Amino acid sequence: MGVTFSQVWARLFSSKEVKLLILGLDAAGKTTILYKITTGEVVAAAATVGSNHEVYTYKNMKLGLIDIAGQSSHRQSWSQYFQATSGVILVIDSTDRARMDLVRQELLKMMSDENLKDALLLVYANKQDLPNAMSPSEVSTGLNLTSLKDRDWQIFGASALKGAGLFEGLDWLVGKLAE
Repeated sequence: MGVTFSQVWARLFSSKEVKLLILGLDAAGKTTILYKITTGEVVAAAATVGSNHEVYTYKNMKLGLIDIAGQSSHRQSWSQYFQATSGVILVIDSTDRARMDLVRQELLKMMSDENLKDALLLVYANKQDLPNAMSPSEVSTGLNLTSLKDRDWQIFGASALKGAGLFEGLDWLVGKLAE
């Protein structure tokens, strides 16, 4: 009886810890999303050099969020963070049509990494509040997300500045991680 009660108590009141990477090309809005989620504020951010780390508890799950710089010189080091990652949050600048092919190449490269074989993929089609932004459907097509057959993924339209779509995406991610 005591063991069963302890297990139920642990499930109800302890939080599971997971590591999530926030990745994407430079200027996609990764850092803005990180701080909008964790502080509720839009924080003035310069280009990230290296990474930003925050721990945020959401729906009884402790999220270790790591926002990694997206400039080409930093993308080479992304794989150093892949081990023990439960999910990748890929942030796309929905107005940057010219670099969609580059984003797709980077996505396919990271998703083929053995350390991410079980990682969930949450895609934020960011900057939906701007004119000429591609819809989430257009971003999904541009990234060829349907080719990721053996992976749980979801795409959400988002605006880092307004907070739109961010918590809907986290709801999906945390729900899948809790399964």
